[in-house]
Amino acid sequence: MAVAGLDMAFWDATARTLNRPVVSLLGGAPMRLQAYDSYGMIDPKTDEKAILHSVESGFRAIKIKLGEGDLEKDLATLAAVRAMIGPDIKLMVDYNQSLDPVEASRRIARIAEFDLCWVEEPVKAEDLHGHAQVRAASSVPIQTGENWWFPADMAKAIAAGACDYAMLDVIKIGGVTGWLSAMGQAEAASLPVSSHVFVEASAHLLPVTPTRHWLEYLDLAGAILAEPCRAVDGTVTARGPGFGIEWDEKAIARLAGD
Repeated sequence: MAVAGLDMAFWDATARTLNRPVVSLLGGAPMRLQAYDSYGMIDPKTDEKAILHSVESGFRAIKIKLGEGDLEKDLATLAAVRAMIGPDIKLMVDYNQSLDPVEASRRIARIAEFDLCWVEEPVKAEDLHGHAQVRAASSVPIQTGENWWFPADMAKAIAAGACDYAMLDVIKIGGVTGWLSAMGQAEAASLPVSSHVFVEASAHLLPVTPTRHWLEYLDLAGAILAEPCRAVDGTVTARGPGFGIEWDEKAIARLAGD
């Protein structure tokens, strides 16, 4: 993470010196990227208002986490969410590494009826063969990658046939430079690439990713930014100069005091 932070800082500083967004240094240009609204574990009753607001604000895809309970709880949650959002909104689920390969395959076979876009990290992130085992038995695409450290981990996952989709985390994959290497591997393997959190930076990297897929919208930094990165009609667009990040110093001081 330290290596990635330095790498990103150098790219940001260079782009700011030229008064350009980082994406332009990579040979691309800002573009509207399709984003999904990302939730954690939900309660269909208490979170219904928020989920409906996501759809009403333009998101065409929603992700929720599962696995905090038994299969019947997963099925009830998915039934409620699918009923809320209707058949036209894409639905992704994340098991957050909570299952073993046998249980993952059992659950996916049952939840597939809800027309899922992907199942994310059904087993431990480092269990590449377990992912491959689940993938071979699954009718739903398997997503993983947010816990790959540097492009070398990605190469191992591709060799193992661990996933249908790749999710890159800019901080773990090695910053901008690591992402460029990883996206080349994804292109060679025809592997669709989505981003993991870090909305502001990911918006600069996905436009130059040949197999770009979805941007995960999870606003973790908005409280300390002068201009938070907001989704517009379910899309996110890169801003500049640099990564387009300007700190709200008063908010940082206030939170540091707390």
